[in-house]
Amino acid sequence: MDFDKKYLVKPNQKIKLTSDDAEPKGEAPNKEAALAQTAQNLEKLKVLQEALWAEHKQSVLVVLQAIDGGGKDGVIENIFGPLNSAGCRIASFKVPTPIEADHDFLWRVHAQAPAKGEIVVFNRSHYEQVLVVRVHGFEPEEINKTRYEQINEFERLLTSNNTHILKFFLHISKDEQLERFGARLEDE
Repeated sequence: MDFDKKYLVKPNQKIKLTSDDAEPKGEAPNKEAALAQTAQNLEKLKVLQEALWAEHKQSVLVVLQAIDGGGKDGVIENIFGPLNSAGCRIASFKVPTPIEADHDFLWRVHAQAPAKGEIVVFNRSHYEQVLVVRVHGFEPEEINKTRYEQINEFERLLTSNNTHILKFFLHISKDEQLERFGARLEDE
C-alpha cells in the first residue's frame, strides 16, 4: 500500500477530519496480510533501532495523537513493545500536574525528548495544549497562535539536533469509537 500518497498530510495542507472518511483509502490488506507485513516490518525496525543506538548521532520522536479509543495504546504495545527497551521509551502526557502547570506548556515535553540513539514515543503530546484549548475555547485564539509558533520553534530545535519527528493521527469514526468504548466496558 502506498501510504505516503494516501495518508501523508503535507505542510499547509488543509484537512477536516469531521468530513474525511476514517475508512482506509483504496485497497486495504486483510487482517492476516497486515499482521504478516507488520511482523516483517518489526524485524526491520529492530535492526534499524540497533543501528540508531550504535551510531548515537540521531534520535527519533514518534508522536501519536488520536481521540479516546483511537488505538494509541495498541500501536505502542504492538509496534514499539517488541523493541529493545534500552533504546525505546514511551512518554504519556495527561493533564499537567501542578508543578508542570507552573511552567511553560513545553517544559514537560522537552524533558521527554529523545537523547541521541533513542526512540521516544509520545502518547499524546505538546499538541494537546492547543487542541483541547481550541476545541473547548479555554483560551483566546491569539494565545493559541503564539503556541503554534512555539511548537514550530520547538520542533525546529529538535530537528536541528538530529531528531527525526514522525507524527501520526489515528483517525477512527465516531461509530468505531463507541464500539471500542462498549468493548472496554465489557472487559471490565
